[in-house]
Amino acid sequence: MEAENIITTEELTKRFAGFTAVDAISFNVKKGEIFGFLGANGAGKTTAMRMLCGLSKPTSGKATIAGADVYKQTEQIKKSIGYMSQKFSLYEDLTVKENIRFYGGIYGKTNAFIKEKTAFLLHQLNIENEADKLVASLPLGWKQKLAFSVAIFHEPQIVFLDEPTGGVDPVTRREFWNLIYQASERGITIFVTTHYMDEAEYCNRVSIMVDGKIEALDTPRGLKETYNATTMDDVFLQLARKATRADV
Repeated sequence: MEAENIITTEELTKRFAGFTAVDAISFNVKKGEIFGFLGANGAGKTTAMRMLCGLSKPTSGKATIAGADVYKQTEQIKKSIGYMSQKFSLYEDLTVKENIRFYGGIYGKTNAFIKEKTAFLLHQLNIENEADKLVASLPLGWKQKLAFSVAIFHEPQIVFLDEPTGGVDPVTRREFWNLIYQASERGITIFVTTHYMDEAEYCNRVSIMVDGKIEALDTPRGLKETYNATTMDDVFLQLARKATRADV
């Protein structure tokens, strides 16, 4: 049985003082899917994500997130999602354990749930020995994995990840994606933006934005077949060249 759509958009648009940052994008994301939202820096990925998270009102178009309307039900959306920004989003002057407990409280979880889930996360991330250390003292890769774990602490229906692996080494990136797979297996839908084209290979489907528009959307294999490419980098370069020629 085909999975239901948990994100739907139709002609979703965002303009700023005459500049169109997101230009009439339409797509659906299925429940439990790992959906890659790719594009170069400045392509409009973050602006689109902010609309989907209920943080920015669209100029026009339609979108629903877990059944909630992005115009009228933003508070309901915020309760249904997790979010991790491209900048590290935890408190560096708190310890690892204090950060986990703090966000558990924000999500309205019971003390018993927070205690049990904290122990699970520390073990899963193999940072039991760092539980009482300030987050500021951790390596960047550990910080990013901790931030992701906190973003899904409350088991949201969808988690939005904005450039989650920026600046970390390839080994840590792979470890981070293992956490993403584990979350997906638990039924959490993953919506991830990235400018690392190789990470597209890890997604079920991928959209590629160029200058605010979705220029392609398919499985990684389907995109490579369509554009007769061996890598996702090749696919992206072809789309970027096509857009450049159209602007000339």
